[in-house]
Amino acid sequence: MTFSPSRRTALKSLAAAAAFATLLSGCAGEGSGSSNASGAAGGGKDTVTIDYATYNPLSLIIHKKGWLETALSAEGKKVEWVKSAGSNKANEALRSGNIDVGSTAGSAALLARANGSPIKVISLYSQPEWSALVTRKDSGITKVTDLKGKSVAVTKGTDPYFLLLQALKQAGVSASDVNIQNLQHADGRTALDNGQVNAWSGLDPIMAAAEVESGDVLFYRNLDFNTYGFLNATEKFIQSNPTAAQVIVDVYEYARAWAKKNPEEAVKIVEEESGIKHETAQVVMDRTHLDIDPVPGAKQVEVLKGVGPILVESGDVPSQSDVDKALNSIVDDQFAKKADSAAVEKIAKAVEK
Repeated sequence: MTFSPSRRTALKSLAAAAAFATLLSGCAGEGSGSSNASGAAGGGKDTVTIDYATYNPLSLIIHKKGWLETALSAEGKKVEWVKSAGSNKANEALRSGNIDVGSTAGSAALLARANGSPIKVISLYSQPEWSALVTRKDSGITKVTDLKGKSVAVTKGTDPYFLLLQALKQAGVSASDVNIQNLQHADGRTALDNGQVNAWSGLDPIMAAAEVESGDVLFYRNLDFNTYGFLNATEKFIQSNPTAAQVIVDVYEYARAWAKKNPEEAVKIVEEESGIKHETAQVVMDRTHLDIDPVPGAKQVEVLKGVGPILVESGDVPSQSDVDKALNSIVDDQFAKKADSAAVEKIAKAVEK
């Protein structure tokens, strides 16, 4: 997306105003309002509602910096931020219309689309190794087969859930032979450390905190079972606000380039926005692969094809035909193909002056 000279001039003025508003609010992005997914109202005609999440470091950077508010103000739009506690919560908010754009794991997006949620992936924000199987260092569990007859905490409908199911299948262990406890990510870590469960299928940054601060052990890791980070938008939003959708993707692309150029500050933002230790934030960023092609397409669909049968086998999706329909319709690559981070760079520089 390229702004005209007159638009660029207007953006500079708006950026200055946004910078002043940032000083008053104490945190860029907060001035437009932040809330939890359970209590958010969907974006109206003049408001774009978008999530930020600790499992999506780029969203934390964008939330902190205020670039999106300034860019969308040029289109006469305000921003409302909603915090997602997990892919399942982002999916709930997208389906209910409480947010226009939300970040999830690819597997979670497929689950939602296959069950009728009208969402499409418009960009990829990372290829993370954000999930693994975790246990206490004194549990005696060292491999997936040790989970037979044991209890495992996991958040259903998220990448850790699908990693667990795939790991069990690969090891020849039936999911019915494991006591799966459906707990939100943070509660899963607490249950593990309190001895209420034997293992936990974790998610960064909570998993990294468990590893760094509690000495918990990642006993099974598999990058191939971690799906991509999907930036999803509702079909209604794409149709009614294509310009705003393009701006959001542009800002994400600028944030990706910025994080790669400013790794130390990126870690600091993740640390502050997530409320975690600096060492933990560094681990999170080390496992967050940003050097990817952001255009969703055949590669991601191929990864999700491996997840599809498991969704059906687990009863999370009624049939394989539902999965196939979702795979054939989940991608909308028009915005990522036209992503223009250079336009956002001018905005960002003006905001920070």
